Amino acid sequence: MNNLDLANLFSVTLRDSGEIALIDGASKKIVKILKTGYAVHISRMSKSGRYLYVIGRDARINLIDLWMPEPTNVAEIKVGLEARSVETSKYKGFEDKYAIAGSYWPPQFVIMEGDTLKPLKIESTRGMTVDTQEYHPEPRVASIVGSHYNPEFIVSAKETGKILVVNYQDLNNLKVTSINAARFLHDGGFDSTGRYFMVAANASNKIGVVDTKEDKLAALIDVGKIPHPGRGANFVHPKFGPVWATSHLGDETVSLIGTDPKKHKDNAWKVVQTIKAQGGGSLFIKTHPKSKNLWVDTPLNPEANVSQSIAVFDINNLEKGFEVLPIGEWAGIKDDGAKRIVQPEYNKAGDEVWFSVWSAKDKISALVVVDDKTRKLKAVIKDPKLITPTGKFNVHNTQHDVY
Repeated sequence: MNNLDLANLFSVTLRDSGEIALIDGASKKIVKILKTGYAVHISRMSKSGRYLYVIGRDARINLIDLWMPEPTNVAEIKVGLEARSVETSKYKGFEDKYAIAGSYWPPQFVIMEGDTLKPLKIESTRGMTVDTQEYHPEPRVASIVGSHYNPEFIVSAKETGKILVVNYQDLNNLKVTSINAARFLHDGGFDSTGRYFMVAANASNKIGVVDTKEDKLAALIDVGKIPHPGRGANFVHPKFGPVWATSHLGDETVSLIGTDPKKHKDNAWKVVQTIKAQGGGSLFIKTHPKSKNLWVDTPLNPEANVSQSIAVFDINNLEKGFEVLPIGEWAGIKDDGAKRIVQPEYNKAGDEVWFSVWSAKDKISALVVVDDKTRKLKAVIKDPKLITPTGKFNVHNTQHDVY
């Protein structure tokens, strides 16, 4: 019911103001700012691309209908006191039917109607840890993904180290498969085929690999210190074939893991290469199927010149090392804000990368858009309403798990 190019719309988290900004990818103009929960953690798209689900750290979920004359909040719910994850059903025949949210407190997940957020099923995550098999009273729900191979959600329980495969085909006779991984599960994403879920067990310094077709653990892989991949980065390595990459909070390395057990069996579920980026304190790593660049941020690095810039590698020549782009400087902000550069995000076409220039609530922040091919500055988006922008989610890429 509107003329927006919805596929190239960005949902941008305005962390400290408890809002999201919907920004048009072509014009770089703010379409609308919507009130949400505090410190929105992620935005997720329904399979059809109609519904945008936004969850704040305060466990408030907002359901935004993008098909209305003007994108609008149509439902909201609080699923607890603290949370970080929301996802929608993607399996054929269940498109847009269900949504799921996991909370830090209470330790549980909630399955809801996809188009109303009406709660249908609440399940506790309390249970035994994978290692010492001691009872844990409050395992927080970290990342959740919707399987493409079965009518299932893949739910990571942080403190127990268990990955719960929740089958939503029959909610009255709920079937949950418990997969032992490693403790302190955090974020993650799919490999390039959408079959394997790669999830960081951050304090264990491991990546767990779940085969979402067979509902089994495919591997537990040792990586660098405190992996924090976001959803990770998939690309074809010139030597090792398809890989998925994670950067780290605790060191400067980037681990590349082989993800093709069919054509590159010897490389599958192993760290095939470790490269060094700018430093520790990385939160997100990103590329795109149409790009030859691999971007690694370092917003939590203590050195200002590192946290205010971005490292970029040539996928076809990783040995060459990285180029540093001064994104914070390009933003042209004159005040003394932190200007932390966080979360590279591609547009639909894969020819632009958007970066958040994240300063405090009372300082000027911005978004910087870089031409992916030339690595040159393309646009700076500034507006007094852009308060503490952090995560950015392109509708098309989020809807189709492109990363």
